[in-house]
Amino acid sequence: MAVLLEQFVNIEDAKSHLGEIVKPFQQDLNRRQKRLDFIKKCIQCIEKNDFFQLDELLKSKQVAEVLKDASLEGCASIFSQLQARADEQIELYKSEFKKGLVQIAEKMELPMQVDLPRFFVMKGIEGEVNFSARRTKLGELTIKSFDPKRIVSMALNLKRKFYDAVFEPQLFINSLFTCYQEIIKKERHEMGDAVPIQQLYADYVWSLQSKAFLQNMDKAKFKGYNVEQFAIDFWRFFNSDVSLTEGGYCIRLAPGRIKSLWLIDQMGEKRQISHASFTKS
Repeated sequence: MAVLLEQFVNIEDAKSHLGEIVKPFQQDLNRRQKRLDFIKKCIQCIEKNDFFQLDELLKSKQVAEVLKDASLEGCASIFSQLQARADEQIELYKSEFKKGLVQIAEKMELPMQVDLPRFFVMKGIEGEVNFSARRTKLGELTIKSFDPKRIVSMALNLKRKFYDAVFEPQLFINSLFTCYQEIIKKERHEMGDAVPIQQLYADYVWSLQSKAFLQNMDKAKFKGYNVEQFAIDFWRFFNSDVSLTEGGYCIRLAPGRIKSLWLIDQMGEKRQISHASFTKS
């Protein structure tokens, strides 16, 4: 039994030692495989004429890893030529893309400013194009495309949703003031004290609900009101002829990053707002 046990231990030791011996070879093999995969990806991008993805690859840290390999030193010149070609094609494509986007927007009578990769429609409606990932983000929406027609169509829908609906600035500020009064009463604060903007927003959304919903809280009857609309309604209020509540109170927005909301202030700037208050004008 003792002999068998000794043989078993020796076998396990042998296995362990062989594993240590082969480890550097395996690590080197893994590094070589990663370099090979990288070059294959570059070839695929060239075949697909995908210069955006190629540009992303050529600017990654993996290039340095490839060029460390003496057997792949010939890649340096090729990578340099490919980068120059990618830069040329990307600039050409972006120029044509911007021109097409502006033309389609003008045709649809949609105001748009383009400063790629970002574009701006109206206050509160802005987006960004990610060419390498082939997707466009517009507000809270994301589409897996950067087709100018789809972008303009999506922007137009948001413009209709946020700006074409009837907006009554006096009713808006009066309703916010009512919510503010209820909060300071419940929290035993004084008039003029600041309240959390998230709490004011939540109470305001609640005030928009119908009696039918409050009697039977079926989600189908809930009236949605997202933060984007809240921000734009603030801008529409600040941009209107109304500045005070009917009782003569003025709203003040306080910037802050903790528990804040992205809103549009009196100057039309998008800022992180953490608190709001009303003071007698």
